[in-house]
Amino acid sequence: MQPKYHRVLLKLSGEALAGDQKFGLSEEVVSRVVDQLVKVHGMGVEIALVIGGGNFWRGRQGTQMDRTTPDHMGMLATVMNALAMMDAIERKGIPTRVQTALNMVSLAEPYVLRKALHHFEKGRIVIMACGTGNPYCSTDTAAAQRACEIGADVLLMAKNVDGIYDCDPHENPGAKKYEKLTFSEILNKRLKAMDATAATMCMENRIPVLAFALGEEDSILRAVCGEKLGTLICND
Repeated sequence: MQPKYHRVLLKLSGEALAGDQKFGLSEEVVSRVVDQLVKVHGMGVEIALVIGGGNFWRGRQGTQMDRTTPDHMGMLATVMNALAMMDAIERKGIPTRVQTALNMVSLAEPYVLRKALHHFEKGRIVIMACGTGNPYCSTDTAAAQRACEIGADVLLMAKNVDGIYDCDPHENPGAKKYEKLTFSEILNKRLKAMDATAATMCMENRIPVLAFALGEEDSILRAVCGEKLGTLICND
């Protein structure tokens, strides 16, 4: 297999990392993800990760709180996932750096674009935590922003669903899966695959997005190599 892309940003759903247990981290899922990242890294592909925090905390859980507080709690959840993923990757011998949008200097580096690019040059995987560092912004938006900043060839969105549907496939067995969409269709149809801010950012910077299921066998590896899976979102 040969990679289609030179530099990728992989957005991992926190819920997908929990596996069947629905909360926390599944060692089996993490191990499966890391094994694929090792193979992708061995192909010479530069890898950045943005990880959600929904396996530990979702903002809607804090309905009695002011929005800012649960959003910051969600950012802390992404750091737990980032540190766990860093440890798992480095145990496979791949140097990794965690960068956070909020200062946590005893745990990780502050996010600095030039440092991230330098890490790529040194063959390191970079995990970007804390979203954008701002409340009212999803980790999808953070992934889109970081993909634009680092000049990623593609934004890979690994979720617990095998693509984008016209309605929730868990609730409607007759839901229609899209193989390809434009960003305009995502916005006009108000599809919930990614939020409007993230879609607009990728559209304006012409960064394609591939949404696929993390649970499918070798799905990350296949996505990097350009195999047809999930749903592709692009400008035309």
